This record gives sequence, structure tokens and C-alpha cells, in this order.
Amino acid sequence: MIRILIVDDEKPICDLIDLNLSASGYHCRAVQDGLEAIDLIEKEAFDLILLDIMLPGADGYDVMDYIRPLKIPVIFITAKHEVKDRVKGLKLGADDYLVKPFDVVELVARVEAVLRRYNKTERLLSAGDIVADVEARRVLKNGQPVVLTNKEFGLLVLFMQNKNVALFRETLYEKVWGDEYISDSRTLDLHVQRLRRKLGWEQNLVAVYKVGYRLEVSD
Repeated sequence: MIRILIVDDEKPICDLIDLNLSASGYHCRAVQDGLEAIDLIEKEAFDLILLDIMLPGADGYDVMDYIRPLKIPVIFITAKHEVKDRVKGLKLGADDYLVKPFDVVELVARVEAVLRRYNKTERLLSAGDIVADVEARRVLKNGQPVVLTNKEFGLLVLFMQNKNVALFRETLYEKVWGDEYISDSRTLDLHVQRLRRKLGWEQNLVAVYKVGYRLEVSD
């Protein structure tokens, strides 16, 4: 399982990130102090670090100096929004820079993008009795193959990567349909209905009023 370290001095933000990344299948640890982060990095292996800049003990730039030789991907997550701050963070070796406040869906997408760059993505996604092989584009339900169209598979992967997170209709259209996106189309609803029927997710794939859809699972 992909292991992610969250370093932020605001515990509510750590909890929010942990909740959403854990729901997407990642294993998370969180600390609120820069020196504590360095101690933890010495003891445990991580695939990605989400790093605030303004930290007690040692600030994010000092922590980044320690991380750089270890070749661990880093995304800065900070309220420092000026261009000079972004440039400094990226020049220090960060792979991305996300300014607070941020949308959790965007955070998950950036995490996935950085992990793909380092070939650290999870090939297999699971939710209940459904397993999706992202590389082979194959789906199994209780070990039996399920035939999905390309768009249905794209939606399935998004839902499984964002379990228990409400996804906006616009986000689903843009991620799956791209340039084919039509704002007044009911195509999304039809595809979701087919996914529910094919996967037995009538109770799991729920509509969220004025937002979009959410995949509700307990695992």
C-alpha cells in the first residue's frame, strides 16, 4: 500500500487530508512538527510527503533540505501563495505546490499525478467485491469479469480512487469526457445507472444533491 506522510501544524487539516486519502486507498501518517517529521522519516519509509512550510521545530524548507537526498516525492501544501514562494519551493526540489485553501478532489488528483510520475501508483483498486486492474483495464466482481465501456471504466476508477468523497458532476465530466464535455447532457446519469446495474451498486453509488455522485463503501 502507498504510504503518505502529512506534515502540517494544523491538526484539522491533517485530519481532513488523512480522511480523504485514506478513503482513496492510501495509508497515511500525520505529524504537526518539522523535527518530528524528520525523526519519523528516519524510522519509516514513505512514498510521498505532503509538507507545509510554516512549521514549529523546523520549517518546511529545512525539512525539504533533509528529504532531498532521499529522493522521496514532495508536494508543498501551504498558505504562502506568492510566486516567489512557489518558485523557492519548486527550486528546492518539490514536485508540486498546492495553496490553501484547496479542494480535496484536486489534492487527490495531484497526489495521483506525482505518484504516477514516480511509477508508484496502485495497479489494483478495490471496493467491496469489486476489483479493478487499472493497467489491464479489467474489472472483476466476486472474481467474475464485468464488461465496461471506456467511459464506464473511467468513472469506476474515479469513484474507487475517491471512495466516500462526493465528486462534482463537472469534475466527472472533465476527467472522463474531457473535450467531449457537454454541460446540459444526461450522459453522466445514464453511465452511472449502467454502472450501478453492472456492479450491483444500487445502494453504494449515490446521488449527492446539487453536487454529483459519491461511492459509499465501508472498506
